[in-house]
Amino acid sequence: MANVDRNLEELMSHLGEFGKYQCWQFSLHIIGALTAGLHMLTLLTVAAVPPHTCNVPNSSETSNFSTTAWNSSLLTEWSPRAVDACHYLDASNTIQECESWTYDTQYFQSSRGMEWNFVCSQRWMGSVAQATYMFGVFIGAVTLGSLADKYGRKIIFYISSVAQLILGVTVALVDKYYIFLFLRFLYGIFGSAGAYITGFVLTMELVGASKRTVCGVMFQLAFAVGFMLVAVWGAIIKDRMWLQIVYGLHSALLIGHWWLMDESPRWLWAQGRVSEALVIVRKGLKMNGNNVDIDAAKLISEAKVRHVRHEDRSYGALDLVRTPNLRKKTLNVCLNWFANSIVYYGLSLNAGNLVGNPFLMLFLSGLVEIPSYVLMCCLMDRTGRRCILSTFMLIGGLCCIIASSVPTGTSAAASTIVFIVLFGKACIAGSFAVIYNYTAELFPTVVRNTALGIGSMCARLSGALTPMIMLLDSFNPKVPAVLFGFVALVSGFLSLYLPETVNQPMPETIEDGENFGKGDTCFTTCCGSRRKTSASYEVTMNQLGERDEKERLNQVEVAK
Repeated sequence: MANVDRNLEELMSHLGEFGKYQCWQFSLHIIGALTAGLHMLTLLTVAAVPPHTCNVPNSSETSNFSTTAWNSSLLTEWSPRAVDACHYLDASNTIQECESWTYDTQYFQSSRGMEWNFVCSQRWMGSVAQATYMFGVFIGAVTLGSLADKYGRKIIFYISSVAQLILGVTVALVDKYYIFLFLRFLYGIFGSAGAYITGFVLTMELVGASKRTVCGVMFQLAFAVGFMLVAVWGAIIKDRMWLQIVYGLHSALLIGHWWLMDESPRWLWAQGRVSEALVIVRKGLKMNGNNVDIDAAKLISEAKVRHVRHEDRSYGALDLVRTPNLRKKTLNVCLNWFANSIVYYGLSLNAGNLVGNPFLMLFLSGLVEIPSYVLMCCLMDRTGRRCILSTFMLIGGLCCIIASSVPTGTSAAASTIVFIVLFGKACIAGSFAVIYNYTAELFPTVVRNTALGIGSMCARLSGALTPMIMLLDSFNPKVPAVLFGFVALVSGFLSLYLPETVNQPMPETIEDGENFGKGDTCFTTCCGSRRKTSASYEVTMNQLGERDEKERLNQVEVAK
């Protein structure tokens, strides 16, 4: 590794793997994951569409929801003149579209879906509202990720925190649908992209290699807890306006972070701001009880020599596809993010449609993720990232397809579908947790936040498409699930071509990232081929170190 990079690793090693300082900073970062999970799925309760019946003009029949399933497309029989939940027969025996509906208020007393009638021919309005948020996250993931690499992790984290608090409360007060969509778009940009991704990267760049797995998975667990809070608050607060306000106020937990949270020392070092990085490292050493003496003058001198050579070079998304090895890894990882997201949100958004109490189904949908994350913590460092990512994606994809093939109509079938869906959700949640850690370890520091941002962008693109794809169930109920499962199966297989990163040093420069993992796939490893990841990477790093040391000495001679 280049001499100055060895100095960075040596400096960070003084902090230890996970001392009091890392624990304190991690506890601040992870709150961003909790609020992200909560904001992402608020529409499941705020804009819920409960069972409903068509209000037939001039009809004296009373509504009866006992035969109305959660799916509004099923027939209802409460009125002799009703055809289904969307149509009725008028006095001349002509089929007409319903203009108003009566909703079952057993679980939901008010919601956007009830106010604006997200049913029948207007069902698209609810899907567009969710897709608009996801599209906002899509935009935020790539723009805020690049901005975090350019201007710093901390500033983007805090701007996102304040924005999600303001937008989370404001969106509850508007009464115009298209203004609501615009605010939901902005809400998506800051609500789940900025604080979550930058908080995750801050943690990955601060803790030791042996703790990245646990910390990365804990971010996913916090996201699931936010998911569960959506169900808990939805069951307690029945007024949709106050419910959304309570959701938005959770971001107040992040307001004090500007004074409590530190910038990433790795990012500061990469920017040539070594003295600022040293201040933070010394603060961490003091909190961890380590009194090691740091030769600040030597470190600053060497870092300045390196930074002078690269001060005019900035890095962005294009650097991820300029060279062949980085390009292959980038495209493969992007497909993995896309597939994980489309299955995860496909199963999550459909959780309320499972038979039973919708709040309980939502809560269970988040709860089943926790055992999966515990299992990830136990397996990831033993089996490696690649194997477990592929396995759980393949299982999750199969669950989607199998669940769509189970015959319906009986209580046993309904229970079977619930089990398969929740099991599939647990598996895809596990693979989703792996891809976050995997991406952070595959790509170099100078573009790590950008890589995570682009990966998240691909995930949010599929998340934005998911509500629209679910509308295809109007043609055939099996189409969405089979499509989700097929994408997961293809991506799960292709992930076997990614290199393994467990117990490998994190690449720092673009050169490091290009040389990392060359020739290492699941197939070369399983066939007994020589593992090239560690060997070729270390040889390359030594060569780079010798080259940089020679350049440093030459510059010193010139200076003399």
